Amino acid sequence: MVAYAVKEIFYTLQGEGRHAGRAAVFCRFAGCNLWSGREQDRGTATCRFCDTDFVGVDGQGGGRFQDAAALAQAISDAWIGRGGRRLVVLTGGEPLLQVDELLIERLHAMDFEVAVETNGTVPAPAGLDWIAVSPKGNAKLQILQGNELKLVYPQPEALPDRFEELAFAHHLLQPMDGPDLAANTAAAVAYCLANPRWRLSLQSHKVLGIP
Repeated sequence: MVAYAVKEIFYTLQGEGRHAGRAAVFCRFAGCNLWSGREQDRGTATCRFCDTDFVGVDGQGGGRFQDAAALAQAISDAWIGRGGRRLVVLTGGEPLLQVDELLIERLHAMDFEVAVETNGTVPAPAGLDWIAVSPKGNAKLQILQGNELKLVYPQPEALPDRFEELAFAHHLLQPMDGPDLAANTAAAVAYCLANPRWRLSLQSHKVLGIP
């Protein structure tokens, strides 16, 4: 039996990437292998710009789920849409520290399309329908192909040309949020114009003020 630690489960619109605007249940797993989530550790972390709270299991719908069936049921209960293919986005933190084939099978049995948002440093289990990798700093990638490579830009240790030949169907450049967002957005736009292999991805959920 496998226990899953989940920060939160909620229904919203996907705000970024190729599925932007699509209704989905987000399941945010607790924990990450590139940062503890504690501010005192940010300066020495591999990923220093994360703006997501993935510590603990105290968020909306979060908790410790004792098996895949219980977690899949909680995800299904969060879906309130009618019609269309159901989508769940497994995110974090780093979801692939916990996601396994049994959970994916359970979600498929409940008619979910299963997407994952990962930093790419942990091998992916079989059965995922959509793999979105977001490289972080100099962390070594274990996932070298998938549906979407979404690079937060700029990162001095993760320049786009390091990833552009990897076997992803879509290469997306997303401006780094924070005090330099305007400058980062202008730089990302300029890069996409000069390098059309890359497309711009914006965090529309932040603009709209939705989770």
